[in-house]
Amino acid sequence: MDLKDKIDPQRLPRHIAIIMDGNGRWAKSRGEMRVFGHQNGVESVRQAATTAAELGVGFLTLYAFSTENWKRPKCEVDALMNLLVLTLNSELGTLMENNIRLRAIGNVDQLQPECYSQLLDTMEKTRHNSRMDLILALNYSGRWEIANAAQKLAEEVKNGKLDPENIDQDLFNNYLETKDIPDPELLIRTSGEYRISNFLLWQAAYSELYFTPKLWPDFRRDDLYEAILDFQNRERRFGMTSEQIKPLINK
Repeated sequence: MDLKDKIDPQRLPRHIAIIMDGNGRWAKSRGEMRVFGHQNGVESVRQAATTAAELGVGFLTLYAFSTENWKRPKCEVDALMNLLVLTLNSELGTLMENNIRLRAIGNVDQLQPECYSQLLDTMEKTRHNSRMDLILALNYSGRWEIANAAQKLAEEVKNGKLDPENIDQDLFNNYLETKDIPDPELLIRTSGEYRISNFLLWQAAYSELYFTPKLWPDFRRDDLYEAILDFQNRERRFGMTSEQIKPLINK
């Protein structure tokens, strides 16, 4: 029995999020520039997206470019933006063939113009696809998202459109980038680092965290299967006890 056959299709995480880390180290270990790792990471994106869609995962979010990534050398940032444009264009066929809708979260209108234009074009062409939502986190950080939501709420309070006493977690959630996306149940990070790096800070409150030493360009189908199997072997209690959870699971 291979790994895929061991997965219980009734207990799939509805939403998986991935921090795609290790491209630079992968390239450096081969005596190449960092962009070589980013280029080879595209195949890992393709395999993660198609595998998740085939399994029946509803949402896959990939941390593609953080607000902090602008601090990297200009040549690397430019190469990343160019790679994103090329990938969005070349992978349109894969998205259409697999009935995957492309979406984005983050301050995307601050991306380089050509990149922003290509992103909008690909999202428009795939907007009727319904098998899975592939969400790219671009020019994104969790703290930016939370501060941005708070600013919007403050503006509505200031304008008399919102009573502060009505602000609760559910309302706050409606001002986030992910307002119509379920929280990720499984958050994966590659490369052996044990942190979430400002990614989906609000949404990952109860996510199961899975860390793998695999560098992102080496991440393949079986690696995703292993992460899902690990997830399915965990007990998710949400603050309750095991005794409270078991009757709910057995319903």
